[in-house]
Amino acid sequence: MLETKPDTRLLNDAIDKTQGYLLRAQADEGYWVGELEADASVAAGYIPLMYYMTGKIDPAKQAKVVNYVRSKQNEDGSWSTYYGGPGDLNVSIQVYFTLKLAGTLPSEPHMLKAKVFILSRGGIMKANTITRIFLCLFGQYEYSGTPSIPPEIALLPNWFFFNVYEFAGWSRETIMALMLVLTNKPVCKVPDYASLSELYIEPEGRRHFIPAEWGGSFWRNFFVLADYTFKASEKLPLKAFRKKALKEIENWVVEHQEADGSWGGIMLPWIYSLMALKSCGYGPEHPVIKKGMEGLAPFLVEDRNTLWMQPATSPVWDTAWAVLSLIESGVPAGHPAMAKAADWIIREEIHSDGDWKVKNSHTPSGCWAFEFHNDLYPDIDDTAVIARALLSLSENPEKDKDKILAAKRGLNWVREMQSKDGGWAAFDRDNNKQVLGQVPFADFMTPLDPTSADVTAHAVELFGKAAPGSRELKRAVTYFKNIQEPDGSWYGRWGVNYIYGTGLSLVSLKSAGEDMSQDYIRRAVKWLQSHQLTDGGWGETCKTYDTPAERGKGPAAASQTAWALMGLVAAGESSNPAVSRGLEYLLSNQNADGSWSEDAFTGTGFPGAFYLRYDLYRIYFPLLAISMYRNSLEAANG
Repeated sequence: MLETKPDTRLLNDAIDKTQGYLLRAQADEGYWVGELEADASVAAGYIPLMYYMTGKIDPAKQAKVVNYVRSKQNEDGSWSTYYGGPGDLNVSIQVYFTLKLAGTLPSEPHMLKAKVFILSRGGIMKANTITRIFLCLFGQYEYSGTPSIPPEIALLPNWFFFNVYEFAGWSRETIMALMLVLTNKPVCKVPDYASLSELYIEPEGRRHFIPAEWGGSFWRNFFVLADYTFKASEKLPLKAFRKKALKEIENWVVEHQEADGSWGGIMLPWIYSLMALKSCGYGPEHPVIKKGMEGLAPFLVEDRNTLWMQPATSPVWDTAWAVLSLIESGVPAGHPAMAKAADWIIREEIHSDGDWKVKNSHTPSGCWAFEFHNDLYPDIDDTAVIARALLSLSENPEKDKDKILAAKRGLNWVREMQSKDGGWAAFDRDNNKQVLGQVPFADFMTPLDPTSADVTAHAVELFGKAAPGSRELKRAVTYFKNIQEPDGSWYGRWGVNYIYGTGLSLVSLKSAGEDMSQDYIRRAVKWLQSHQLTDGGWGETCKTYDTPAERGKGPAAASQTAWALMGLVAAGESSNPAVSRGLEYLLSNQNADGSWSEDAFTGTGFPGAFYLRYDLYRIYFPLLAISMYRNSLEAANG
């Protein structure tokens, strides 16, 4: 067991090993990027996508996808949205269809178990909107059972209460593609052996309709009624603006393709944009389709036995945190690896305008996105941590002028993206019209981008370093006080969950210059302490997004333990026995190569529906936490 203050030699050894791991993991170009894993439906989706777009798939690749998704099946026959989670109906339906399309016999034991699970959850009619649209594309569901999205919506001006720019960026790109799909209603015929008729409980005549969900909010009822109205209007012969709207949407989708062939650098709008354009007559040799299909290759992770598809890639995010953790751990800013990282970061800066400009017409560009190629959708999270990383790499005002100027542009962009409530969202400013949260497809794809504690925390750390005492900083501190949970924690939108939100909030409040002895901060400290596990670590599952009462509960994970420790150290708790126990957990579970093992999904895409495992979270966050602790001891000792 470690004493109250861990042996400095143990800390130094752990830090040295993880520094070495990260430095070895740096790409020659200067960036870091870890694998980004989602649930099995994303991996499985490669087979139907290839079938839809090309009519075939390489048998060897298909077999590897099947191997991968089979390895993720639960004992009860289901597939989950996150590691260790309960079976999920929608993921299970999509994977089951993929396996049948790949030629797996429904009589095989694992398929029979999957079928029993799906039927026990109500079958296809209980699936969410995205799953039902997916099945429509392959003739396994009727379009009459999906929500209508009239393409004429695309013609509404940006000042109108309801227009496409009121949706979050990821929603907007997907919705634009879905308007083409749901209007054109394409169907890719599949062999009879791929039929999903056995997954219906309802009689034939009652299968394909939108399940009524009357009750609840006025706006939920409004959208249900509106859908009935839209469907009735489809039978009318004259649709004055239909042709113009479809052409405008088609052009919009084409114009929003990124340099690597993706849409927004993420898989959901990418897949539906390809399918939508094919439904408009775009053939396999069309430059847009060709670039989109070829661009998939870097997103595939393949070994001898398995193949799976990443939902996105995270080089900018990973590089920022790798740099910050290495600098905190003592790697000098002039180290060759840091110089390479800085050069790559500066090359990745986005100087063009994207969709964010619609609500921020006077804001100059100077920002970063999450992915390699995503010029239209930079985000506040990445820009804030990248700008802070650049400042940490700037030692000489003359020599490092390019870094400092780039960081200042990032700071200015983040400043202009602050929302009215004092917080920051991920992609847009004031993107939170609650009425739109009741649209039918919100059952999977979060349509709004409200402010959150974790994104705000990253912005505040940047302002604490580059603009202390600023008005933006003061407004953000008030925001934190307003949104704190009654038990003292903060909700984490983009990381799992209250441990992420609470740990990051405390670090940022320290950076903002807050007195860490204040009552609201002590309540957060108490919350973290009370949720430490007996093994010394901290852990929390994705279940907390559906069941907040489960917050702070789950098996210990290296990344979540690091977040808790970072928060406690920032709050001045370095001598707290809870910190020693947390450090002991990290030190005793470190691998010989300096890494930590972690299967848990501690990243969030869509709360309640879609989660992520960032492979490098288990590396740079523990390094950052241990280094912050060591540095706090050194500061205390003069």
